[in-house]
Amino acid sequence: MIKGLALLSFAFLLGLWTGELLGSFLGIEANVGGVGFAMIFLIFLKEGFVQKGWWKPELEFGIEFWNRLYIPVVIAMAASLNVKSALSSGILAILAGTIPVFLAFWVFKILVKSVKPS
Repeated sequence: MIKGLALLSFAFLLGLWTGELLGSFLGIEANVGGVGFAMIFLIFLKEGFVQKGWWKPELEFGIEFWNRLYIPVVIAMAASLNVKSALSSGILAILAGTIPVFLAFWVFKILVKSVKPS
């Protein structure tokens, strides 16, 4: 597992460095596509390891570990930021977030009642 995490970390750091380099080349003070570059580097590293016969199940387990954690962590971070900005923006932002949720629940309830079990 540790070797898989090390490979993932290496690809991530290389991607961030490439994104920073591209940003400075373009005159932007930001990381431009660093995570995308990291994914591309990880794909290339995996294919290189497979071709050389170095790809082992523990490498895949370390990468799969973060694959399963990534989506919930990102969703939780985005949700907390959205709630903070909605609360600081006033009642209109809160209503714009809650009304569609209740409408979706209502439509879902109607759809569930209209479908007959087979």
